[in-house]
Amino acid sequence: MVGIVIVSHSSKISEGVVELSSQMAGDVKVLSAGGTDDGRIGTDAIKIKESIEKANDGDGVLVFADLGSAVMNAQLAIDMLDEDLQKKVLIANGPIVEGAVVAAVQASIGNNLEEVKQSAEESKNMNKI
Repeated sequence: MVGIVIVSHSSKISEGVVELSSQMAGDVKVLSAGGTDDGRIGTDAIKIKESIEKANDGDGVLVFADLGSAVMNAQLAIDMLDEDLQKKVLIANGPIVEGAVVAAVQASIGNNLEEVKQSAEESKNMNKI
C-alpha cells in the first residue's frame, strides 16, 4: 500500500493532517515530518527521510509539503534515500490537507503511487462552495 508523509513547517499542522487523513483511510501509513526536533518552526531533511522510510511498505511513498523550503528539504531527503527507494517516492503538487485526505483514501483502496499522486493533485480543483 502507498504510504504518505506530511511535511510542514509546523508540527501541529502536519500532525493534524495526519490525524484527519488517517481517520478517513484506516490502514494507510500516514506519517508526520513537521517542525524541527527541538520544537521550532521549520523542516528537517533527516526527519523527512526517516518518515519516508517508515511509511514505505514497498509500494512507494507520496510526500506533501506546505511551503518552498519544505519541498527543498523533501527533495534533499529523497536524494539521501537508497537508490531503489528513491524511485518509489514522489512529491505531490497539490494542497496539503485536501490532497492528503484524497491520497489516503486512494491508497486505502489499493491504487498505485502514480494514481494516488494524480488524484491528490486533482484535488486542487475541488470546489468548496
